[in-house]
Amino acid sequence: MPAETESDVVEVNRGLLKELEDMGFSMARAAWALHHSGNSSLEEAVNWIVDHENDSQFDKAPVVEFNIEIESPSPHDDTSQARANELKERARKLREEEETKREREREKERIRAGKEMMEAKRIAEENERKRNIALRKAEKDEEKKAREKVMLKVNADKAERKSRHGLPTEAESTSTSTLVAPLDTKRILMPSPSPVSKAEEMRECLRSLRRNHKEEDPRTMRRAFETLLMIVRNAAKNPDEEKYRRIRVTNRLFQERVGRFKEGMEFMELCGFTREEGSEFLSLSNHEGDLSRLRDAAFQLQSAVTNPFFGLLSKEAAKE
Repeated sequence: MPAETESDVVEVNRGLLKELEDMGFSMARAAWALHHSGNSSLEEAVNWIVDHENDSQFDKAPVVEFNIEIESPSPHDDTSQARANELKERARKLREEEETKREREREKERIRAGKEMMEAKRIAEENERKRNIALRKAEKDEEKKAREKVMLKVNADKAERKSRHGLPTEAESTSTSTLVAPLDTKRILMPSPSPVSKAEEMRECLRSLRRNHKEEDPRTMRRAFETLLMIVRNAAKNPDEEKYRRIRVTNRLFQERVGRFKEGMEFMELCGFTREEGSEFLSLSNHEGDLSRLRDAAFQLQSAVTNPFFGLLSKEAAKE
C-alpha cells in the first residue's frame, strides 16, 4: 500500500465519523478507517481500525471532506446505537486480548532469562568445585612426592652411614643371607672408610652450629637456619639473577643472624659461596654443580628448621 500523507483528501460520512469518535477512536484514525472501508458501515470501519492498530502512519489526520451524498444511518436509530456499542465492546476485548498475549510473551521471556541465569550460575559453581578438587588433588600429590623424596633421602643417609662405618647395607644383607662365604681367619680386610660427602659435611656443620651455641636462645638458632635457607633457596630458584648470588658480609641482618657465627660462614662456603678478593661480598658461581649443591643444602636446612632436636642428640653431642 502506498504511503498516504497528511495532505491527502478523503471523503467521509459525517455521521459515521461522529459515531467512531464517540466510541473513543481518534478523528485521524476514524477518518482513515472510513476512507479505506469505503464509508460502507460502522462495523467495517472498526474492523479496519483493529487490523491497523499498530500502523503509526495513520496517526496523522488527513484533510477531511464531508460528502452529503453519502447516506448515513440515523444517529438516533436504537439498532444502530446498539450495533455501535457492540462494535466498541468488541474492539475493547480485542485490545485486551492483544495486551494479555503480549504480557504472556513478556512473562515467558522473563522465565527464559531467569533459567539461563540459573544455569550459568550452576555451571560456574560446578567449574569452581572441579577446580578446587583438582587443586586439592595436586596438593596431595605434591605432599606425597615430598614425603617419598624425604624417605629416599633418609634411606640414602642410612646406607651412607652404614657404608662409612663398614656395616652391610640392607641390599647387601639380603644378598648374603642365602649364601655366606666362609671367613678367612688368616686375613680379614677391613673396608676403607668412604670419603665424607658434601651433604654430610653440611649436616655436620649445621650440627656444630647448634651444639656450639646451645646456650643461645633457640629462636636465635632457628633464625640463623631460616636465613641460610632463604639465601640458598633464592640462589637456587634464580640462578641468573646476580642479586641472589652475592651476599654483603657487612649487612647488619646477615651479621646478626649468620655472619657472627664461624659455623654459619663455613656453611656458606660449603654451599659454594667464596669471598671476593678485596671486597665485602660473598659470591656464588653459576655452575650446574652449584645448583645440585644448593638443593642438598636446602634439604639439610629444612631438616634443621623443622626438627627441634637437630644437632642435640647426635653421637658427637652425646660424647660431650
